[in-house]
Amino acid sequence: MTEFDVAIVGAGPTGLACGIELKKRGLRAVLIDKGCVVNSLYHYPTNLVFFTTPELLEIGDIPMTALNEKPVRAEALKYYRRVAALYDLDIRQYQRVTGIAGEDGAFTVHAEDRQGAPLAYTARKVIIATGYYDIPNYLGVPGEDLPKVLHYYKEPHPYFDHDVLVVGAKNSAALAALELHWTGARVTLVHRGTGISGSVKYWIKPNIENRIASGEVKAYFRSTVARIEPRSVVLATPDGEVEVPNDFVFAMTGYRPDFEFLARHGIHLDQETGRPELDPKTLETGRKGIHLAGVVVAGRHTNEIFIENGRFHGQQIAEALAARERG
Repeated sequence: MTEFDVAIVGAGPTGLACGIELKKRGLRAVLIDKGCVVNSLYHYPTNLVFFTTPELLEIGDIPMTALNEKPVRAEALKYYRRVAALYDLDIRQYQRVTGIAGEDGAFTVHAEDRQGAPLAYTARKVIIATGYYDIPNYLGVPGEDLPKVLHYYKEPHPYFDHDVLVVGAKNSAALAALELHWTGARVTLVHRGTGISGSVKYWIKPNIENRIASGEVKAYFRSTVARIEPRSVVLATPDGEVEVPNDFVFAMTGYRPDFEFLARHGIHLDQETGRPELDPKTLETGRKGIHLAGVVVAGRHTNEIFIENGRFHGQQIAEALAARERG
């Protein structure tokens, strides 16, 4: 069994940044991800445009280029593939981490491959950089387990000429509703708030609001999903229950970190915020030798950490580990 200095759980932009910074300091790291490299970005909507400029997504001092002012999903995927290859990072894709055993200086990270075969990696330190995109915030209503209910939106084509309900009113919901409408789906939007969120990107918000005002997209505000039936959805509105025809439901209600995984491995979380207890300088948790990086540091406040600032966690942790090596 090969021994590493550090095992990194997650190969997203933050995980890659951690691997790069460790390698720069002569530390040997292995990155383990249940999906592909930058798996969360791969699952973003096909036509996604980042709400940032290329330089704010850069890691490893490698410039990122984009055709326009803001990069798109395909450009980001190409960039992170290139960075991973240039630094020759040791990335084990499609391996799900199932447990972290041992203690500081002698950890064993257990995983399994796509066929369920067990794997194990030994490392002196562990960094958990698993992001938050893997676990949806469920509606918790009858019928949510029906196959027609989706918590991720990729592209609109398969939903042409179908009745589609979009739940939510933030960026992902607004974009999905617009693209589905443009592709010929009959779109209904439902949101418990009074209107489209003020945080929706400036080039999307007026567009979806205009579609709603014209009646092209039907919207129910101050409303929630009461239950989901095979051929319809029942909404709880200020005027009582309303049943609308439905073929597909996109529950764009956000995502959260895997708190259960963290707690199961001895990382104490604040009950109210979900924030893990850790050293703000080294990002080391109460379980010595395990560090956190990226959005998991923010607990339930997933809007506080993005690629733009999470990418610096790699340098922060790597410098702390290298200093201990020197000491």
